[in-house]
Amino acid sequence: MFNLDFEFYSPWFFLLFLVFLPLLFRDFSQKKRKGVKVPTIQNMDENNSILPVLSFLKISKYIILSALIIAMARPRTFSVSQERDETKGVDIMLAVDVSLSMFSKDFEPDRYSVLKNIAVDFIRKRPNDRFGLVNYKMEAFLKVPLTFDHNAVIHEIENLNQREMMDGTSVGDGLAVAVNHLVKSKAKSKVVILMTDGVSNKLNGLFPPQVAAILAKDNNIKVYCIGIGTNGYALMPYNYDEFGFYYTEQQVSIDEDTLKEIAATTGGKYYRADSENKLQEIYSDINKLEKTDLKVTKNYNYEEHFRIFLWIAFGVLILDAVLRWILYKFLS
Repeated sequence: MFNLDFEFYSPWFFLLFLVFLPLLFRDFSQKKRKGVKVPTIQNMDENNSILPVLSFLKISKYIILSALIIAMARPRTFSVSQERDETKGVDIMLAVDVSLSMFSKDFEPDRYSVLKNIAVDFIRKRPNDRFGLVNYKMEAFLKVPLTFDHNAVIHEIENLNQREMMDGTSVGDGLAVAVNHLVKSKAKSKVVILMTDGVSNKLNGLFPPQVAAILAKDNNIKVYCIGIGTNGYALMPYNYDEFGFYYTEQQVSIDEDTLKEIAATTGGKYYRADSENKLQEIYSDINKLEKTDLKVTKNYNYEEHFRIFLWIAFGVLILDAVLRWILYKFLS
């Protein structure tokens, strides 16, 4: 992550601008001075071509001093880069069931909307962890590989395309795809948060859930399983088209035995989320269980800009000297 910013390294040098006050008072005082009479604008009205030169010479010292003061204050831009030691963080793959039943109305407004909001909040609370996203129905697809770009993961969660896959529930494939993308991770802790609201259809998918769980265990990957849905009946969609979902009352059925077996095999934990508050508590519990020891190192890359003001001061100084020499020749 990079941020571009601007600062003055030594801003206290701006106090030198107070030196201008007596100079300004001296130069612009209306009092007549006694002493040797020198050429002034008033007594050189006949030489209108010289007036701009005299005006410049009157302010040139202020330009030179201002440029020098700004240079001493050292204006600079800088970028901040953050470095994370990936071996000390937590890599988390979210495996989300996006089957039609996830839009059931036993949560307000529906299961997926509640899950989406809580999952996004969970991601934002863990800025130093890498996240990835797998969506599964009858098949499973990697939507976002492990990344520190949490906005990319959040974007995919918030913009689900229900038409991407055929409907069904292949828990085993969802878990296997998530595990496959954690195998090469060097993080101190590797986690899959597996969410479903139904029963895995054994006729769908390549991997039985138990086989995927063993694959996770062999690669030191813990799986936290969340069964989403109330007890009893819920208003569930059975079809949809361009006009929306079509609903019918159906009994909520979650294969809790399989989810408990997956969690036990991998050293994780099974949760049942029968309400929005319960789902929030589950994510809070996972957040506490998977602590991150990672410390972020910030590197500052500076680009100094004082040289331009030194060149301005030098250029005005040379121009001032040349004009004074020309003016001296002209008046002599």
